[in-house]
Amino acid sequence: MLTGQTLLYFMYVLAAASVILAAESFYLSFAGRRARAGVINRRLQRLGDDTPAEQSLQSLLQERGLTASGDFIFGAVALNRLYTQSGVTGNPLAFAAAFLLAGLVLALLLPLIFGFSTLAAVIVFVFIGAVLPLLVLKRARDKRILKFAAQLPDALDMIVRSLRAGHPTTVAIGLVAREMADPLGTEFGIVSDEITFGLSLEQAVRKLSERVGFEGLHLLSVSLSIQAKTGGNLTEILSNLASVLRARRTLRLKIKALSAEGRMSAWIISLFPLFMLGVLMGIAPSYYGDVWGSPLIFPAFAIFGFWALLGDFIMYRMVNFDF
Repeated sequence: MLTGQTLLYFMYVLAAASVILAAESFYLSFAGRRARAGVINRRLQRLGDDTPAEQSLQSLLQERGLTASGDFIFGAVALNRLYTQSGVTGNPLAFAAAFLLAGLVLALLLPLIFGFSTLAAVIVFVFIGAVLPLLVLKRARDKRILKFAAQLPDALDMIVRSLRAGHPTTVAIGLVAREMADPLGTEFGIVSDEITFGLSLEQAVRKLSERVGFEGLHLLSVSLSIQAKTGGNLTEILSNLASVLRARRTLRLKIKALSAEGRMSAWIISLFPLFMLGVLMGIAPSYYGDVWGSPLIFPAFAIFGFWALLGDFIMYRMVNFDF
């Protein structure tokens, strides 16, 4: 029979054991989250959650606006391609609905709160609901392609070294998928999985080129296609392609540096009128008198805004080069 003192000691031991087990559970949970957060790319994170490889591949494709087989999910191919190449994850219809809803709310509130005309509200709705999401996707796509272009030569060098070590091409691509960060790591991981589940290397790389939109991947796809049909030294082809891509990127950076003055001038010329308008409205609100109530004010601003945007577009084309 347990005495009161023995029972008290037993309760102390249980309490200490409970604290130790709770601390260990908390540490293991925190360490697991840290480990998943430190995974080098999104595909490896999915696989680290004990998700089957085929299910992980399908979910990676579907969250990019594609079907489980990697095809575009709806008929507007150009919009679907833009969404996929932007790298935005989630349902594309939900993405579009969020902007449409935001545009509708603003279009309804502006006339009620600020007294905007119906035409101004419609323009705001069109810009927020239709133009802005396209600009967001295009900006995200351009940034993603630039990052991919910086990673691709290193990935090709890694494939070349693996091939020279005697590994098959599929193993070399799998190595890139494990060692490279996003966006390239996940994209090459999808290629590796698609080859594993039945696609040829040529087909998988062609799908990769469609998902990313980088012209260097089109060169890679053509090189692999020619090599598969006519033969040749694949390591030498990939090594030369990596050198070409590095030279193109170096030239693009040089052009960007030389055109920096033109881009800065475009920003200053475009933003200076808006800056001065803000300064005048801040220090002398009555400077323009009753001009804001004139019915001609909105058409005048629309015309001046159109010419300003046209000038910005011309300057943009002058300092951006396709080669």
